[in-house]
Amino acid sequence: MRYLKFYKPYGVLTQFTDSLFGSEEHAQRLTLKSFIPVPGVYPVGRLDRDSEGLLLLTDDGILNARLINPKFGHERTYWVQVEGIPTPQALEQLQQGVIIQGRKTRPAHVEVLAEDPPLPPRDPPIRFRRSIPTTWLELRLREGRNRQVRRMTAAVGIPTLRLVRVGLGPLSLMGLNPGEWQDLSQTELTQLRRYCFNRA
Repeated sequence: MRYLKFYKPYGVLTQFTDSLFGSEEHAQRLTLKSFIPVPGVYPVGRLDRDSEGLLLLTDDGILNARLINPKFGHERTYWVQVEGIPTPQALEQLQQGVIIQGRKTRPAHVEVLAEDPPLPPRDPPIRFRRSIPTTWLELRLREGRNRQVRRMTAAVGIPTLRLVRVGLGPLSLMGLNPGEWQDLSQTELTQLRRYCFNRA
């Protein structure tokens, strides 16, 4: 069995083949195949093309199924750069849950980061507007709905500018640069298995 963690850069599709293969647009789209030369592994869950950060890949179907099953509510940690300064009411709404696509999100942990997180610059950089400040938040969610973080922040009036997943359960992005991958250490794998299979 193989277990890899990968720092997905901005603009990369979370798949090994592109459904637009052969088209003009395809030439502009990178996939996991451009970075990971390991056969037989598949991503656990997804990250949008315009999101960055931690992606777990494995050929362990049982662990994959356990991690993506919403019943178990596995934690995902994101650093989110938003437009503007969130009000206390907006932060409370995010914590309590907001309605997106007709359903309320689960309660989330939300924290305003006191300083910019230690991330490499994004390529391409986000569009800054001098007249509008930005804020970094840490969000910890226990569900993974389609474009959930972006929909949540938009719903409370603070659109997402940059989104980086930095944690998945006990796994962390730290130590990797964009485009880099590595096999999980034995300690990481033990922690991940304990996290996945010792929960109700």
